[in-house]
Amino acid sequence: MPLSRDFLDALSGLLSEGDLLTEPGDCWAYGYDNSKRHAAPDAVAFPREHDQVVSLVRLCNEHRVAITPRGRGTGTTGATVPTQGGLVLSLERMDRVLRVDPDNRVLVAQPGVTNLAIQQAAGAHGFFWPPDPTSAAVCTLGGNLAYNSAGPRAVKYGTPRENTLGLRAVTGAGESIRTGVMTTKGVVGYDLTRLIIGSEGTLAIITEAVLKLTPKPAARRTLQAIYADMASAAHAVAAIMAQPVVPCALEFIDGAAIEMIRRQAHADLPEGAGALLMIEVDGSPAGLDEAVREVMRAAEVAGCLSIKAAATQAEVEALWATRKALSPALRSIAPKKINEDVVVPVSRIPELIEGLGTLSRQHAITIVNFGHAGNGNIHVNLLINPDDPRQAAAAEHCLQEVFALVLRLDGTLSGEHGIGLVKRDFVALEIDAPTLALMHAIKRQFDPQGLLNPEKALPPAAAT
Repeated sequence: MPLSRDFLDALSGLLSEGDLLTEPGDCWAYGYDNSKRHAAPDAVAFPREHDQVVSLVRLCNEHRVAITPRGRGTGTTGATVPTQGGLVLSLERMDRVLRVDPDNRVLVAQPGVTNLAIQQAAGAHGFFWPPDPTSAAVCTLGGNLAYNSAGPRAVKYGTPRENTLGLRAVTGAGESIRTGVMTTKGVVGYDLTRLIIGSEGTLAIITEAVLKLTPKPAARRTLQAIYADMASAAHAVAAIMAQPVVPCALEFIDGAAIEMIRRQAHADLPEGAGALLMIEVDGSPAGLDEAVREVMRAAEVAGCLSIKAAATQAEVEALWATRKALSPALRSIAPKKINEDVVVPVSRIPELIEGLGTLSRQHAITIVNFGHAGNGNIHVNLLINPDDPRQAAAAEHCLQEVFALVLRLDGTLSGEHGIGLVKRDFVALEIDAPTLALMHAIKRQFDPQGLLNPEKALPPAAAT
């Protein structure tokens, strides 16, 4: 249903000139995210302050208009696609770092600040914020929090949930709330901060966040280890994670990915390699050599073909070039690949990879795997031509079996990409009916009219 003139007039009165789009052509681009799904919004608003967000949400409640909050649209699951039209609330102009407090190791920022800008602001004082998604240069803080997006450093430093102390937010009912604390300890009340983080904008719109900063390590070393097979690499991952030196990154590439890189980028990698690990260790220069030796000893399991430690920045870049060559290689072979980010316990990675190989053969679909081995977060890529009806149908069945395999291995369907639209209908495979009912009740408490990012994250509530 088109937006009423009364609503549009009131909406215009809440925003500065240039902060509202209503022409269909102007609004069109805000119906996409990186999932390539699309639904056209009726209007796009660009608030700049918390109080504007409060007023906008209350206006939408008064007129029963759906609200879809978004940052820069880098998500891959359709979580910012406005499936019911209505108002897209783009937070990209709420882009200020409000305060850096190095004495207390905190940074306060609005949701439209990019991850890179946060790192630069913290870095000027000798700190960093641990979450580091691949899209850090363009993705926003609000999106990082909405998805609980982490990146490679999560293996040592944790996800946004572990690195955010408090939030200012607006519920789906238009109520202004504050959650959490300004200190690293605090147990007063329920932990709404961790509840809102990862909720994909279905409970509340984050307008401000208090981030916990970490001192930048004085030094870092990079290693690359190559293995004859996946079982050997997984054994190495388990051994590395069992000893006291926790790497700040532990990335994995499977044999299919290695062969693809060799063919596409002509990288210096041995033929027949079954897996590759990229390992980074950070800390004090005084103890770093010994830490690297401990990690190398753990990594040198049976089946290890080679292990290299970079001595210079040029060598670091050369080692990482292999990993960086993977995404371009994938794009050139399958520009419309299906990319999932499942997680299994580290010890069960070999079973996952073996099972994925079986599914690849059964469905005649190439599957390439890489990801964050230190916490079992593997990116599973189904390389298909979606314009081929046979492949598209096979991919649908294969994906269902991928998820079933992950759950049999005590895993979870998403580690950091979120649920959105793409995985919503699979959620009930992982979460039982009573738990889902409780989640729907929480949603109703935050958003009684169901206007805030509808149709995302949870499957429809069971009929009562």
